[in-house]
Amino acid sequence: MDFKLSEDHSLLKDMVAKFVRQKYDFETRDKIIKSEAGYSPEIWAELAELGLVAAVLPERVGGLGGTGIDIMVVMEELGRGIVVEPFLATAVLGAGMLAEEEAAGRGPALLDDVVAGGHLLALAHYEPGARYNADKVDCSLKGGKLTGAKSVVIGGGQADTLIVSAKGDDGLALVLVSKDADGMSLRSYKTHDGFSAAEVSFDGVAVNADDVLATGAAAEGILARAIARGTFALCAESLGAMENARDATLEYLRTRTQFGVPIGKFQVLQHRMVDMCLEIEQARSIVLLAASKLESEDSEKHLSAAKALTGRIGRMVAEEAVQMHGGIGVTWELTLAHVAKRLVMIDHWFGDTDHHLKRFQKLSNAA
Repeated sequence: MDFKLSEDHSLLKDMVAKFVRQKYDFETRDKIIKSEAGYSPEIWAELAELGLVAAVLPERVGGLGGTGIDIMVVMEELGRGIVVEPFLATAVLGAGMLAEEEAAGRGPALLDDVVAGGHLLALAHYEPGARYNADKVDCSLKGGKLTGAKSVVIGGGQADTLIVSAKGDDGLALVLVSKDADGMSLRSYKTHDGFSAAEVSFDGVAVNADDVLATGAAAEGILARAIARGTFALCAESLGAMENARDATLEYLRTRTQFGVPIGKFQVLQHRMVDMCLEIEQARSIVLLAASKLESEDSEKHLSAAKALTGRIGRMVAEEAVQMHGGIGVTWELTLAHVAKRLVMIDHWFGDTDHHLKRFQKLSNAA
């Protein structure tokens, strides 16, 4: 397999990397996560203007590709900068669902506004007590009324519209609920890594026919593909965060002196650094493989393999980088501490290492 990026993907990667370096330094990020919104509308508008939302959408809806490599290139660089803007929630999950061929109602009409940066989305699917069980849906849609609750909705408090999964008369239904809908209660909060999530409840929220994005088998397919894209995007984001931790640690080993020499001269630290670099290259290989298999029939198996491996390696990188930095590695003023938190949190979103390792074994045995 040729692991080299095409010229177009290299240009996209360089563009995102340059934007993050110039517009998203540590001080800027710190101000953003401390703000009430939890993201920067100005930064989000610039990301949209650069075409990054369009980059992860298929060409038939005006996107620029939407392939696994497209998602990987963008998410890796956003992960390197631990960018907290709601890209996963709005672009990868939300916009990706509206762009599906089976999508109906007012959903597809929202897409242009989403791509332009004027509308934020969030997928409200996982429910209290479900943990990582994506098949558990107790939220109901009966007689045009939505009732139930959703938990840890990524970007839920920032979204203008939620895409909610519920049990309807025709099986699974995906419905659009505006942020100001009567009967909806939402509690937004910051996660451990500075990102945003929400707990949402619905008490007889009115759902019109135009609010229904899909039902039955079409809804199941749209949801499954969205979760797959989201899982893969997290793997790519994790890879970028690992590289951030690696580069920061290498620089620290070169500049921190002890007994009159840089601590990078000590063989034990050299060995630990080599192990870290090798593990990150292994993570890159599995993410590239998952990217190439994202549209294949056995994509789920490769996604679980990638999520399990990047979860394990991400934790290892976070722990090793912090330890090699010593006490300073856990201080709030150091970027590494925030990178480490993000790596740990990514492992828990959409299924942790143990969950996906068991899932991979199950899928492999069934093949």
